[in-house]
Amino acid sequence: MPLSTAQSLGWSLARTMMTVIILIETSAGYSVMPLDEFDGDPETIVSEYDPFNR
Repeated sequence: MPLSTAQSLGWSLARTMMTVIILIETSAGYSVMPLDEFDGDPETIVSEYDPFNR
């Protein structure tokens, strides 16, 4: 998915699920997922959305 879409989705998911969401870069574009489900290369993390950090 495009970066701007992934950024919007990441923030929305973080606020809805009240969990840390990360945005990662993949060979097919960008993706978002909960941080606790990520077991890949930390170098692929583009951004982190933490709903508790304001």
